[in-house]
Amino acid sequence: MKSAFIAIVGRPSSGKSSFLNAVCRGKVSIVTPVPQTTRNKIRGIYTDNRAQFVFIDTPGFHLSEKKFNLHLTKLVEESFEEVDILLYMIDISRPPGEEESKIAQSVSNFKGNKVIVFNKIDIEKNYIAEHEITVRRFIGEVPIFKISALTGEGLPQLLEYLTDIAPEGELYYDPDIYTDQEPSFRISEIIREKVILETREEIPHSIYIEILDMEMREEQNLLWVRAIIYVERESQKGIIIGQGGNKIKSIRLAAERDLREIFPYRVKLDLRVKVKKKWKQNEQVLKKLIF
Repeated sequence: MKSAFIAIVGRPSSGKSSFLNAVCRGKVSIVTPVPQTTRNKIRGIYTDNRAQFVFIDTPGFHLSEKKFNLHLTKLVEESFEEVDILLYMIDISRPPGEEESKIAQSVSNFKGNKVIVFNKIDIEKNYIAEHEITVRRFIGEVPIFKISALTGEGLPQLLEYLTDIAPEGELYYDPDIYTDQEPSFRISEIIREKVILETREEIPHSIYIEILDMEMREEQNLLWVRAIIYVERESQKGIIIGQGGNKIKSIRLAAERDLREIFPYRVKLDLRVKVKKKWKQNEQVLKKLIF
């Protein structure tokens, strides 16, 4: 039996979360069109009759001196020390740039097995040749796999190779488990996903979710949850609530639908919106959110 911890690293929007969900056959990591949706190290677990892989989805590697982004970058770099294999995912629909070169340099310093994954091969216009030059320049002769996290193309071949190079070891988790996230974290992430999808470009990075109370009502097979959506400005609060509360109602209903697919019981949400100015500069908040 083989088993390994595998970190997935790459630029924002390279498809890391979509890949994780596709491989683990379940909603492990939230996905939106907005870059840097992932803020934490998200674990997804893949198990078959030969191997178990604990994939760690990391935030997108982004060059920025802002405190919030520095915390995310530190999280990515810390993941290098926790894994057996590093899976570097590249969005071939975008040309390589300064960020790609920087992360390629970081990947080259990893001492364990490295695998390069060119994602989005289902998109006709691509920059495969340019990315191959960048990879060879900074990382050298490492295996390159071409996949589509959207369609599943190339995933079996990649998983077969990961099985070949993984060390021998016992299972870390029961074979039926596909993530080890706490219910409170999964609920907060689903809520955040729906806020981003409902508000799109207006406030995606200005929110965070705090779960205040959770109560299991066994007789109703229902989990009742009260959560706060924090924003940075009063105007953003109005956007999320919407006219007559229509927007926050849509967010709540969409989140409850997704949560019903995740948990074996209904989840009833009580959502409130509050303003916490400059929370992205608050060290205590960042330490609580980014882990």
